Amino acid sequence: MLLSMTYQDLMNIQVLPEHKLSSVAPLKHSTIIPTAARCAGPHGTSTDIDRETWGKKIDFLLSVIGFAVDLANVWRFPYLCYKNGGGAFLIPYILFLVIAGMPLFYMELALGQYNREGAATVWKICPVFKGVGYAVIVIALYVGFYYNVIIAWSLYYLYSSMTAELPWLKCGNSWNSINCTDPQHINASFFDKNISYANNKFTPASEYYERGVLHLHESKGIEDLGLPRLELTLCLVVVVFILYFSLWKGVKSSGKVVYITATMPYVVLFVLLIRGITLPGALNGIKAYLNFSLSELNNLQVWIDAATQIFYSLGAGFGVLIAFSSYNKFDNNCYRDAILTSAVNCITSFVSGFAIFSVLGYMAQKYNMDIKAVATDGAGLVFIIYPEAISTLPGSTFWAIVFFIMLLTLGIDSSMGGMEAVITGLSDDFKFLKRNRKLFTFATAFGTFLMALICVTNGGIYVLTLLDKYAAGTSILFAVLIEAIGVSWFYGVDRFSEDIEQMMGFKPGLYWRLCWKFVSPVFLLFVVLASTVTSSGLKYNDYVFPPWANLLGWGVAMSSMLFVPFYAIYKFLSVRGTFTERIAYCITPEHEHHKVAEGNVRQFKLKHWLAI
Repeated sequence: MLLSMTYQDLMNIQVLPEHKLSSVAPLKHSTIIPTAARCAGPHGTSTDIDRETWGKKIDFLLSVIGFAVDLANVWRFPYLCYKNGGGAFLIPYILFLVIAGMPLFYMELALGQYNREGAATVWKICPVFKGVGYAVIVIALYVGFYYNVIIAWSLYYLYSSMTAELPWLKCGNSWNSINCTDPQHINASFFDKNISYANNKFTPASEYYERGVLHLHESKGIEDLGLPRLELTLCLVVVVFILYFSLWKGVKSSGKVVYITATMPYVVLFVLLIRGITLPGALNGIKAYLNFSLSELNNLQVWIDAATQIFYSLGAGFGVLIAFSSYNKFDNNCYRDAILTSAVNCITSFVSGFAIFSVLGYMAQKYNMDIKAVATDGAGLVFIIYPEAISTLPGSTFWAIVFFIMLLTLGIDSSMGGMEAVITGLSDDFKFLKRNRKLFTFATAFGTFLMALICVTNGGIYVLTLLDKYAAGTSILFAVLIEAIGVSWFYGVDRFSEDIEQMMGFKPGLYWRLCWKFVSPVFLLFVVLASTVTSSGLKYNDYVFPPWANLLGWGVAMSSMLFVPFYAIYKFLSVRGTFTERIAYCITPEHEHHKVAEGNVRQFKLKHWLAI
């Protein structure tokens, strides 16, 4: 056997820990296993020996950063920081990053890398929780339905920007209403105390977005959607084709695409930042962004905003980090990767605020208004306010093209991550899908396209708003809460730490183990309860969704969450034995099922639950 090994195999020979040897078939002459065989399944399961790995370490890092750094880093964090006490908001934000964000990020990277499986089959460590894997896969699929539409909007704006005069600069176009008002004729006295400039629906930029792009004026509400619009459908087709050809060959192809999609936003952000801080009024905008107001920390909503933002910003729970890390080499230092990529993500959010608020400061000075009159978040910021500001600059066409290239690349690699989570998660569970990766990738991309068509209709923004709130709201928080409990309590944080030691040669410190077992679950429970308590009925601007739409939204949310209890019931009923034995089979790692018959169930001992 040794003669048939490669030199690399000989160099990678390692002795398995004693607790792992019980599940490995005895060898006649040796108890040593080469890395190649070890990668076939650390728990002795029959996984694919030839599982592909990232071409280079940088491919993995850029993919993780590209997924985590998305549109929300630009259109949500800066406004949240400004609204919630400026620099003071960084206190709860960094606190939650350290005690929950990074530990959850680290946990998912280690979980995927050690088990070399997607979000569903990784639960061979505790079979009863496999429904969590299916839940996050469904959530990732739902997000793809509407997230790709936002990317399509960016592509449409990019194409529309390639003119001598930007189409949202002036009134008098075919899509404008008779109420369209030139911004030059608007000042602070134009509005009452309850209406800000950011909420004005009659500026050329606002009318271009809602009437020229979305055709929202042709819809009466979510019950009146209309047919898909040709221009946006074509943009959606382009986006889906980009995603397909980026993913069809697995990480070997997607790992190369991110060299552009993950780095381009930083180049553009730097260019926009330099231009922004040179504008008149930019300093006022930056001061408003960083205004340090400690009194805001007395407001519970500030802490809720910080907790939810850090969670969604890092992207834990969507199955993406598990999928990406499952293609790592077994001995990769995922601890260092977790610290680096999560830090880069949060620093990007902070720096993007300077690029955004320097331009908002310029707008406020130009129209003789307070910053709060022009400050906003979400689509209104990146498709109305920021483009309007750009349109008033010299060389506006260039700046518009640059800005929408940034939005396009920010969206593409995040969408690639979500789709990869679906493809990896299901193909690892159903091997015939893995054997037909290209066809399955096409089917996933095409299915996403068909479902997204409902969001490019005249009333599509209402469907998008509903999905944005319910598809990955409370449901993803619930899924990650169960995931954290499953890994830290049922599988065991001590055993999880031993797995990490086997990969990297050192155990996680006491801080990480305490966070995994106590702090992170409590944090997630707090966020779940806060998001549920503060949840209100759906609204889009002045349009209030009918009650049935909210019920439909909760139906979407429950459709993913119910995988958790339903699969647990299925698993319990599908195994044989007494009631106690069935429980034991459900919570014991698959490679230790032989211990159930022996009556040696680790989870039935107090020592397991007290271990850290």
